[in-house]
Amino acid sequence: MDFDLSIGAAASAAVEYTLDNFSPTLDAIADVIGFFASGIKDALSWFPPWAFIGAVALFAFWRVGWKFAVLCGAALLLIVGMGLWKETIETLALVIAATAIAITLGIPLGIFMARSSITAAGARPLLDLMQTMPAFVYLIPAAMFFGLGAVPGTIATVIFSMPPVVRLTALGLTQVSREYVEAGLAFGCTDRQLLFKVQFPLALPSIMAGVNQTIMLGLSMVVIASMIGAGGLGNTVLTGIQRLDVGLGFEGGLAVVILAIILDRLTQSLSRPAAFKLPRAVRQETGAKEDATDMKTALAEASA
Repeated sequence: MDFDLSIGAAASAAVEYTLDNFSPTLDAIADVIGFFASGIKDALSWFPPWAFIGAVALFAFWRVGWKFAVLCGAALLLIVGMGLWKETIETLALVIAATAIAITLGIPLGIFMARSSITAAGARPLLDLMQTMPAFVYLIPAAMFFGLGAVPGTIATVIFSMPPVVRLTALGLTQVSREYVEAGLAFGCTDRQLLFKVQFPLALPSIMAGVNQTIMLGLSMVVIASMIGAGGLGNTVLTGIQRLDVGLGFEGGLAVVILAIILDRLTQSLSRPAAFKLPRAVRQETGAKEDATDMKTALAEASA
């Protein structure tokens, strides 16, 4: 049997139609994302390396402990010593921008999926497509729609990295015990109070795992997006490949690994109580709400 569905031709026609009819909209999106990403980059670049390293070390000490704080300081000093500080800040800015957009879009979609079986049924195939499509494929339409530079790299990163936070938000909310939901309703919680004061705190570990995986996927995609001019450490790795320079490629890859480890440990710590509490630190309420003996008090506060 010999037949041709011409799916590739249909995809090309859809891209051409979008370029012909929605160019002003695409330009507006590019301007907003470019302003956001460049603002984050300028803000991070404003700090001298020693101040930035000190802030990261202090945050790591508060959230994780002194050993990891020392590791963060030494690892970031190693990046400075390799002469890749500017590229690291560019990569970090792109990751933060893409992650912020992915979380802003992904968590509400995860909530809708948890609350509506129709939304979940429609979103799952789309999320499967976003997760399984080869990362390089996203670069083609991104470059055609938005040109070269940080903007198409950010958009491709958002599409590639958003599924984990959507899936794990929906999973965390659906796995909240029915007893907690029924008790919240019995205490008079509204839908909003039930979501944000009962379900969301209990689902926080799952949601933060999704945020963590989104950041990790975003970091890997930002490196790939250097092929369309996203810049950062990806350019260093790409230059090493083009020149067959093992040393340059290894330095760029090592800086990416360091950044990934720091972001991974810090984001994981956000779902746990701090290793060392600051003066007058805000109490962690999640543990109390997970304890069935304190459930009555927590639900009464939620419905207040």
